[in-house]
Amino acid sequence: MKSLEARKDEVLRKPQWLRIKIPNNGGNRRVEKLMDDLSLNTVCREANCPNRAECYSKGTATFMILGRNCTRGCRFCNVRSAEPQCVDEREPARVARAVKEMGLRYVVVTSVTRDDLPDGGASQFRRTIEEIKKINRDVAVEVLIPDFQGSLNSLVDVLEPLPEILNHNIETVPRLYEEVRPEADYERSLELIRRAKEIDGRVKTKSGIMLGLGETREEVVEVFRDLRRNGCDFLTLGQYLAPSKEHLPVREYVTPEDFNWYREKALELGFEGVASDPLVRSSYKAWELYEGGR
Repeated sequence: MKSLEARKDEVLRKPQWLRIKIPNNGGNRRVEKLMDDLSLNTVCREANCPNRAECYSKGTATFMILGRNCTRGCRFCNVRSAEPQCVDEREPARVARAVKEMGLRYVVVTSVTRDDLPDGGASQFRRTIEEIKKINRDVAVEVLIPDFQGSLNSLVDVLEPLPEILNHNIETVPRLYEEVRPEADYERSLELIRRAKEIDGRVKTKSGIMLGLGETREEVVEVFRDLRRNGCDFLTLGQYLAPSKEHLPVREYVTPEDFNWYREKALELGFEGVASDPLVRSSYKAWELYEGGR
């Protein structure tokens, strides 16, 4: 079997179900302007999310804290791998201001991976949650965190202000980790999800998987089982789309029917809520998944 690297020049034709209609309203521009005015980043823009126009048009966005440069080089991700930027101590307050101005009732906050920081950026997550809750205690907060290199103290720090959901993406099956995310560790990610529940049983946990990188159906279902064994409550499944020719190629476009099969299988295994569709991403319509699983 060819390696993923050997298939970089093999281009699959994008199927019709991945064609996206761009909303034609002013919401997109309003969100872009607010982010620029407040000097905030969104993973929607940095990761070139296919749902960005739809989410922006509805007045929502996923905030990305701790700068635009990541200290890792995952081969599926469009976020830039470069020298990290200085931590902006005022950023949490600006995120909270944006939440207020956008009238959000559910907020997703993620970050670049910051292996250069002693706590991996956990304290910035904590301060951001605190600033949001200070403005409105009823706002639900989901944090999509890196693995903090396995630091228990960092995980405790993030959970202290009680975010409603702690999300950490498993991304792919163990066999593909070396090629897809060589600086990550499958078991470490599972341990993070399990430890979150051990630290505070009130927190809901969530993870996500990309399909179309060469995984088998059996491998994906085994990841479902691993996640459930480690206390994962919610699951997202979406189609991997290569951001450029320099990234890993798409091995397969998984059909909507197959995504439905995966959703039903995951629910059978006990997940509270599952979002499974070619265009699903970790934070896409996250409020609906959270509410539907409660």
